[in-house]
Amino acid sequence: MKNDCVFCAIAAGEIPSFKVCEDDAVLAYLDINPFTKGHTLVIPKKHSTGLLDTDDAVLAAVVARVRKVAARLKEALPCDGFNILQNNGEAAGQTVKHLHFHIVPRYAGEPFVFESHKGDMEELKALAGRVRMA
Repeated sequence: MKNDCVFCAIAAGEIPSFKVCEDDAVLAYLDINPFTKGHTLVIPKKHSTGLLDTDDAVLAAVVARVRKVAARLKEALPCDGFNILQNNGEAAGQTVKHLHFHIVPRYAGEPFVFESHKGDMEELKALAGRVRMA
């Protein structure tokens, strides 16, 4: 891996991912240890550690993609709602020091918890295709 940052390595294609949306500035992909089915990460391709050191134009592009991907997830899954999470700093639960937003689909009747579990790679691959097409 050329990049010290795992998310930079994913954006550079050094680590495979289940992409659902990509352009020159932003990448969205399914989390392989999801809180819920369809849990997606949205990152800028240009490295920044968090909200406070991200360029305004980059942040605007990322947030626009968060909205676009959330709409695609709602259609493709379908889910009943979603949470948008963004952690800044270790004390806030940020484990990768690269700006990222979590889109966590929610389903009626499921408990409201944030606990990851190992995802099924074949299911993630199929879902990524459905979300790209939505």
